Amino acid sequence: MEYGCIGERLSHSFSKIIHNELADYDYRLVEVAREALPDFMKKADFKAINVTIPYKEAVIPYLYKIDTIAEKIGAVNTVVNKNGKLYGYNTDFSGLCALINREKISLENKKVAILGSGGTSKTAYAAAQSLGASEIHRVSRSGGKGLITYNELYEAYRDTEIIINTTPCGMYPKIGEKPLDISAFSKLCGVIDVIYNPLSSALVVDAKKRGIPATGGLYMLVSQAVFAAEKFIDTEFDYSITESVYKKIYTNKHNIVLTGMPSCGKTTMGKRIAEDFSKEFIDTDEEIEKYVGASIPEIISKEGVDTFREYESRVIKQTAAKQNCVIATGGGAVLRQENVDLLKQNGSLIFIDRPLEFLISTDDRPLSSSRKDLELRYKERYGIYLSSADFVLKVNKYDEMDIKRLEEAYINEILGN
Repeated sequence: MEYGCIGERLSHSFSKIIHNELADYDYRLVEVAREALPDFMKKADFKAINVTIPYKEAVIPYLYKIDTIAEKIGAVNTVVNKNGKLYGYNTDFSGLCALINREKISLENKKVAILGSGGTSKTAYAAAQSLGASEIHRVSRSGGKGLITYNELYEAYRDTEIIINTTPCGMYPKIGEKPLDISAFSKLCGVIDVIYNPLSSALVVDAKKRGIPATGGLYMLVSQAVFAAEKFIDTEFDYSITESVYKKIYTNKHNIVLTGMPSCGKTTMGKRIAEDFSKEFIDTDEEIEKYVGASIPEIISKEGVDTFREYESRVIKQTAAKQNCVIATGGGAVLRQENVDLLKQNGSLIFIDRPLEFLISTDDRPLSSSRKDLELRYKERYGIYLSSADFVLKVNKYDEMDIKRLEEAYINEILGN
């Protein structure tokens, strides 16, 4: 290996994709077991590497020299081999500062809680200091060594204004998990999560739902990679490349989630949009039938609506973890807030708002098989469709013009934000 990233588990990593956009070198993801790390570092059979969880502190004893920022923080995420001597750097610091500044989340004179005790939490502490935080606390389950526990955070620091998560809680494949309940912090005005897969963690989705500015860690990842690549090949980049690579990867990974009533056109439009954007198309109703091994009318007839909704939520959790997809949801998928929250972790919800007079009742949709049932479902759900949507597209017959409007809205209104 000449260039790459080492860590314990890297199946979720975007680093190879990013570095392939930055420079023409062979960049590999190498999973290193804890017991194998000493031998790997002593051999130093590489030109330069990135270091991720859980080795940002563990690699330091094997380095010849580390730069001032990395030394102050006590964590290294970039190692360069110079004539057999290893030099360590911390580009996470600059990457995290760039992310916070880009999102315009001010830490000036704010009380900050940093979740986690590892190398990235030390980096976040240094970043918060440099950005003018007035009070900073690092939080872990056990506390000690200058850290407070989560119980102490809830009890004594409920006036926390900024939360920075550096733990892996909520990271793929365990999407939906949150390291804490932010409802306890009435003065909270910013949430930063260094997790980038999913694009928006459950913590970020929860904050946004409450109207609190929040962001995931993808821009930090791209930004620190640009700084690292400069160290790798001793060059300087125009930093506009950070924004362009970020947007390219975000667009590629982001899901388009279509919601709306049965017969509103989710499947028809979704297949076309997936083809146009080179994304995988997924129909959650079809996935439920595969999961259970029966049709939806059979499931509801034999096991009832509540059991069907349980199956639906299980399938949506699996589907929501995927990326680069167009997802057509069942008409009642938005009835459960947990489904909405999961789908928003990697995507944006687009409500296909087709007027009731254009909707059709059919026998294969047991909850709207008659005109009366269809009208009842429409009245029950319409407000939920609106409140859960990131964008509303009004359509009549979902023709070519409607598809074009949806695609333009996705690019301009959602990806343009």
